[in-house]
Amino acid sequence: MSGTLTTHSAREKTPSRAPLEGQSASLKSWVAVIGSTLGAFMAVLNIQIVNASLADIQGAIGAGIDDGGWISTAYLVAEIVVIPLTGWLSRVYSIRIYLLANAILFLAFSVACAFAQNLQEMIVLRAFQGFCGGVLIPVAFTITITLLPKAKQPIGFALFALSATFAPAIGPTIGGYLTENWGWQYIFYVNLVPGALMVGMLWGSLEPAPMQLSLLRQGDWAGITTMAIGLGTLQTVLEEGNKDDWFGSPFIVRLSLIVAVSLSLFLWIELRSERPLLNLKLLARWNFGFSILASFLLGIALYGAVFILPVYLARVQGYNAEQIGMVLAWTGLPQLLLIPLVPRLMQRFDTRILVVVGFALFAVSNFMNIELTTAYASDQLFWPNIVRALGQALVMVPLSAVATAGIDSQNAGSASALFNMMRNLGGAVGIAMLQTFLTKREQFHSNVLVQSVSLFEQSTRARIDRLTGYFLVHGISDRAAATHQALVAIGRTVQKQAYIMAFSDAFYLLGAALVAALAATMMLRKPSHVEAGGAH
Repeated sequence: MSGTLTTHSAREKTPSRAPLEGQSASLKSWVAVIGSTLGAFMAVLNIQIVNASLADIQGAIGAGIDDGGWISTAYLVAEIVVIPLTGWLSRVYSIRIYLLANAILFLAFSVACAFAQNLQEMIVLRAFQGFCGGVLIPVAFTITITLLPKAKQPIGFALFALSATFAPAIGPTIGGYLTENWGWQYIFYVNLVPGALMVGMLWGSLEPAPMQLSLLRQGDWAGITTMAIGLGTLQTVLEEGNKDDWFGSPFIVRLSLIVAVSLSLFLWIELRSERPLLNLKLLARWNFGFSILASFLLGIALYGAVFILPVYLARVQGYNAEQIGMVLAWTGLPQLLLIPLVPRLMQRFDTRILVVVGFALFAVSNFMNIELTTAYASDQLFWPNIVRALGQALVMVPLSAVATAGIDSQNAGSASALFNMMRNLGGAVGIAMLQTFLTKREQFHSNVLVQSVSLFEQSTRARIDRLTGYFLVHGISDRAAATHQALVAIGRTVQKQAYIMAFSDAFYLLGAALVAALAATMMLRKPSHVEAGGAH
């Protein structure tokens, strides 16, 4: 379906006056694109910036380790639920009013989170923050599609990529620094300055448009209800599954049944509705369908890597939040330099080649980490992180361009919602999968290693004797107690080795997911509607 076949009604729904078929965009259009992508950057940043400081927040508000995970989950649940609603609500209230209202509320709830006194308050405030922040992500993508001509869209996608791939990578760096030097409250205050700039840019660049409140009566309420229940419950299953032993828990089984029924009904409703919330028929388009699959797998690896590296550095190497942030900075900072160059590369190379190379490099960066040892720390992670930065920088912009080629403005909202929702959903699935995978692989490797540490082995007995002598010299006078401490020390060494081997396996799993994404992108056909950024 050609992107030039835009109906009159579709043009009325476009928050735009930019000539889509022209080669240039107005200054107002660029201000709107930059302002909206700044909002998307902040929304994504607030997932990882909080994760880096979770332990400090939990201690401050008296939350347990297990319950504290809901500080992040509440934000993610709300964000994933609101993303598919955004296209429709943008038409109901006009994109100017809807975006500005949510941008201002996002800042207000950010500040409110810093004043939360207990876990319940924090969860509620984070959910509201996520609901408002979730609006900022797909709207930025939609504005890029609808306000910029095809020739300039790669530049807009490059700006958007800073939110999609740079923000998760740099989040732990910013969060760790602020927490260690200023206090955890500042991870929420940090939104205020760029947030004020964002609101000012959007206020001056988005033209007023009439609200269409009549659309509320025509809304796909059955689809909205089933989608909200299904996605919200799915996120809860993914968060709680590992802690509750997945389907060994009646609670998880009941929630999983709700997920299956709700999402099945949602698909049935959307495919039969005359005015669907999301146009799922877009998935039948060859390039869009495979791009969505690649986006889902990208989410698994993107958020999975940001999850697994801090856990490894904290658990195995004993790094604090600021030290972890400095290691991950070498994944984030190079992208700040590389992503702006991608539109120029798209002028010279087939966009599909760039996506393939990007996924290949991202996969290689994970395979570079599959031989972990106790000495594998910041120095050894430097080059894998640089390769990962290069791969991520090459993936997002051309993948976005291929996915949206030929999407008319009437379907821009659905395309944006599906593309961004599936990436975020992939991240949720990836983190849940890695949590379970790490637990199971650590148990497996522990069992194997324990069988090798036998008291019948001469080397084991010699090790116990040396450690016993060490503890006797260092303050333990009773030999039995010293021997017990020696056995405990050996047990900890075995567990640490098991953890290291489990993390190696996890990096291998992430690499395999990216190889699958690579295979999906190799199925893409050359789109006829993609133009190189800045081409004349």
